[in-house]
Amino acid sequence: MEDDERKQLMAIIERQAAEIAVLRQTIDALVKRVFGAKSESLDPAQLELLLDSETAKKPDAAGPEPAADLEADLKPKPERKDALRQPRIPDHLPEEEEVVIPLEVQGELEKWRCIGEEVRELLDYRRGYFLRRRLVRRKFVRIDDPLSKPVIAPLPPGLQERCTVAPGLVAEVVTNRFVCHLPYYRQSEIFARQGVALDRKTLCDWALLASDWLSAIYREIRREHQHSGYNQIDETPIRFLEPGNGKARTGYLWTSNIPGGSVLYHWQAGRDQSGIDALLGMKDAETAQLARIIQCDGFSAYPSWAKDKLHIMLMGCHAHVRRKFFEAKEQSPKLVGWILRQIAHLYRVEEELRQTRAGPVMREVARAASSRMIHQRLKKAIERLAARRSILPQSLLGKALRYARNQWQQLEVYLANGRVEIDNNLVENAIRPAKLGAKNWLFMGNEESGTKNAILYTIVENCRRLKIDPREYIEDVLTRLPAMKEKDVATLTPENWLKAKQAGKGRAMLQAA
Repeated sequence: MEDDERKQLMAIIERQAAEIAVLRQTIDALVKRVFGAKSESLDPAQLELLLDSETAKKPDAAGPEPAADLEADLKPKPERKDALRQPRIPDHLPEEEEVVIPLEVQGELEKWRCIGEEVRELLDYRRGYFLRRRLVRRKFVRIDDPLSKPVIAPLPPGLQERCTVAPGLVAEVVTNRFVCHLPYYRQSEIFARQGVALDRKTLCDWALLASDWLSAIYREIRREHQHSGYNQIDETPIRFLEPGNGKARTGYLWTSNIPGGSVLYHWQAGRDQSGIDALLGMKDAETAQLARIIQCDGFSAYPSWAKDKLHIMLMGCHAHVRRKFFEAKEQSPKLVGWILRQIAHLYRVEEELRQTRAGPVMREVARAASSRMIHQRLKKAIERLAARRSILPQSLLGKALRYARNQWQQLEVYLANGRVEIDNNLVENAIRPAKLGAKNWLFMGNEESGTKNAILYTIVENCRRLKIDPREYIEDVLTRLPAMKEKDVATLTPENWLKAKQAGKGRAMLQAA
């Protein structure tokens, strides 16, 4: 009887020890996530230490791993009365004057007499200083007919009626917020030191005004993503204030990336399947049945969304699989080290393909010849390890194995398709600016602000990808949009804008030669 009790006691102790080990792993993982290094890079020499001595003597086969519906009118109307209240333009600012002469007067100025002028003043910003822009529209009457109606040039289209801000200052505010991640109150303090007092609410209103105008360009970029056959998708939580009680709720910034193309952000208050539908335009009959490859992580909303959609193929991400095993490397250094080495072999193949600028056909051939064999070897090892009872399901290694097994069918998609990437890192990199900004401004003002911010993040991120100066682009576009027709807006997308700029430089060089 004592032997039976001893065995039961030992079984209880072993079970409790295993539970304690799992809890310690969880605590260590949380501490590392908060205080530890975020990089998952692992030197080949470190991989050698994780393997046994016999494996460590083999030559290194893998080199260094790579680093991991707005349907507003084109001319928006102010939504709030207080948006029309404009700051006073200080008198001490330098002036820049532009005189506008009516077209009918320009050809025969000697036949007309100037009888007055109308002046419109705008607060503008050049790099490093404010200025007062004076738009002078002179009135004329004919000398031979002094009783005729005076002639004056029409007021050029502006961002908003009676608005005293120029596109240059709006572009400065937007760039500071969405490129440099400066909250509006910090910008207000910076401008005050330059002698111009601007309330942070005024700066926020100007950014919202910019998003209203840029929404036309946003719709053109969104149309490209809704017609794409390959999208990388991810979502990230961003807090926003709930009206009424001042508490912050969690919304999500859904992101779609086209490798080698543009990026699109869409704001959604929830994390359910409606966010995917809105991002890809699945409610639109024109794009709902389009055959697509969707590369994503293991979030359960994706397979649930694609369950009854035969035209949708989900594709996994090797970086997420690698991350799970990297977090579990201390639990079983030898086993995890071997798995990380196999994944490093896969990335070595991809690195060589990038260096040679291989096309889809060559990538497909190289993956079939090299990566498929590594993939099969890795799959057998994961299946065998998952069957071991000594690896607890709730341990970090158990979770990594379960995640890899559940994702394996989606992970193999890239082996037979040279158009797609091995991981989802490109879309994760696109999310980083928004998360970096959130560390400065903490949360969005309300749910509506999420939609406005998604528009502006889409614009500045596409500028960054194309190596366009966001401030130059936004100032130029906001200057031209009020006078444009909606059918011509497609010419102002960052990609088309850059092509037109380069073509203009080319013509100028030819004329100079």
